[in-house]
Amino acid sequence: MDTENIEPTVEQVDENGEVIVKELAKEYLSKGAWATIAFLYQEKGRDGNFGENKVTLRRYQKSGGVYKQRSKFNVSGKTQAEQIMGVFKKWYEL
Repeated sequence: MDTENIEPTVEQVDENGEVIVKELAKEYLSKGAWATIAFLYQEKGRDGNFGENKVTLRRYQKSGGVYKQRSKFNVSGKTQAEQIMGVFKKWYEL
């Protein structure tokens, strides 16, 4: 197996092979020995349906050709995402 081509993902399957976390989009914010990636995803609820879109930011360190997750931050919802964007906009307008 070519480990140089293994890319980080948040997609998860259960023991039956059913997708329980579906990755919708991935954006690299930085690449190299350390990578920062923003993921858009959905989780399957108890009712069997996928819920609202969620965002997670993750930091990976590349070692031996494989990305290893070192930290993550999950955005709790649309309200928190809007608050984060507002703070960033305010700070970068200074």
